[in-house]
Amino acid sequence: MWGAARFLLCSLLLATLHGTETAAQETQPDPKTPCANWMGGAPGYPGHNGLPGRDGKDGKDGQKGEKGEQGEQGPKGDNGEIGSRGVEGPRGFPGNPGMKGQKGEGAYVYRSAFSVGLAGRAPHPNVPIRFSKIFYNEQSHYDATTGKFHCSIPGTYYFAYHLTVYLSDVKVSLYKKDKAVLFTYDQFQQNNVDQASGSVLLHLSAGEEVWLQVYGEGENNGVYADNINDSTFMGFLLYPDLDLH
Repeated sequence: MWGAARFLLCSLLLATLHGTETAAQETQPDPKTPCANWMGGAPGYPGHNGLPGRDGKDGKDGQKGEKGEQGEQGPKGDNGEIGSRGVEGPRGFPGNPGMKGQKGEGAYVYRSAFSVGLAGRAPHPNVPIRFSKIFYNEQSHYDATTGKFHCSIPGTYYFAYHLTVYLSDVKVSLYKKDKAVLFTYDQFQQNNVDQASGSVLLHLSAGEEVWLQVYGEGENNGVYADNINDSTFMGFLLYPDLDLH
């Protein structure tokens, strides 16, 4: 009797506890949301910022992009200040020899000149006039014993003569290598002293000779000189034939 009553009391207690637990589960509010049946606390303060994270690993280089268009040229800048002189560099090696240049004029000056005068009346016609008064004959290219100029340097020469005419007419010719190349005639005027002259450029080869002589008969030999009147003959080299020297 007592045991049956005891068993019944335990069963009622278990049923009551189970119903209470079930009701409690059904009425339990979500702690994350406010509800009318739950008394929530006051919101808390925001937390402090956390420490920065560590740097990540470097990524791989991407592909090279295409070349962009060239921009417009900017304005010219101001000139900079002149820098200080740098240290002298080492001496370079000698360069290669250059090409051979063209042949130039020789440094040697070729000289050939004479200036002579007559000492008296001219000799007979058709023979060289011997000018024995020497004004200049440093190279000795004029021979006073023959009256001829002897070419030692091939080239172009200038010759001239200035003759006093007295007592008779004058016919004079300048010869080159046994050939007359210049003629001068002057008619004498009675009781007067006249002048006859001539000049010429000639090209001479080595060994050729130049001289003056009276041509015609004896009555045309009026070339004259005394202590106040001169008859002169001269010549000089203008320029030599360099290709022959």
